[in-house]
Formats: sequence, structure tokens, C-alpha cells
Amino acid sequence: MFIQDVAEMREAPGADIIILNRQQQVLLVLRDNKSSIPFPNTWALLGGYIEENESPEATIRRELVEEMELELGEIKFFKSYYWQECDEHIFWTQLDLDISQITLHEGQKLAYFSREEIKELEFASHYDQILAEFFDFLAMNLELSMG
Repeated sequence: MFIQDVAEMREAPGADIIILNRQQQVLLVLRDNKSSIPFPNTWALLGGYIEENESPEATIRRELVEEMELELGEIKFFKSYYWQECDEHIFWTQLDLDISQITLHEGQKLAYFSREEIKELEFASHYDQILAEFFDFLAMNLELSMG
């Protein structure tokens, strides 16, 4: 296999957001159960593919309006991941949403999960690893701010 073949197999780069509530729970979406999409019927962060000439932050803002009619305020950059199959740019924010009031346009449902509950879920892509690193990051920053 040539390097060009590997590059052609890669997915478009994506941007996702970790939305954390006051109880330190993360908002996830259960992906649609359609065989035509990658990772059907698994849990994922909200986000999507970056369009041409679009920044990762603009992608997050656009995707959340499209997927759940949510205009985001301040968001923070967490980390970029460069996987063999794609690149992912991860942001985060703290937001307490009443998910019963959200109109979801993509996915089956939204739910908040604790760090412990997340360990039991089936995830799309690398989201389990991303969330494990994010919770470690949060714990370290909490220790620093209290220390």
C-alpha cells in the first residue's frame, strides 16, 4: 500500500466538544442506528466534520446549531488528536442544559454521564480514550487550583 492510498482512506478532519455540567457529567449523543453511518447506535461527543475553509471552532459552533439548535458561548480548546484514520480537534465548555428541552436533529437521544458511567458505554471512534484523558486533565487542574 502506498502512502497516497493511506491518505485517501482517511476521513475528513473533525471537531467535537465535551459539554460538562456542574455534576462533572459529560453530555453525549447516541448515534442513529443506520448502517449507512460510521459507528451506528454508539455514544459520541457532539460535533462533526470540518468543512473546507472552516476552523475547528467554527465547525463546533455550526454543528451544535445544526444538531440541536444550540448557540455556544465561550468554549475552550482541549487537545488535537492525530489518529491513523482521521484528525480530531476537541473543545470543551461547562454548561448545564435541560436536555428535555432540546430538539435533537441528529442522533437518537442525549444523556449526561459520569466518569464511572462512561466506562460502561460503547463508543464511536476513540471517544472513550479522549474522555479518559479529559477527566485526568480536569482532576489535575482541580488539584492545581485548590493546591
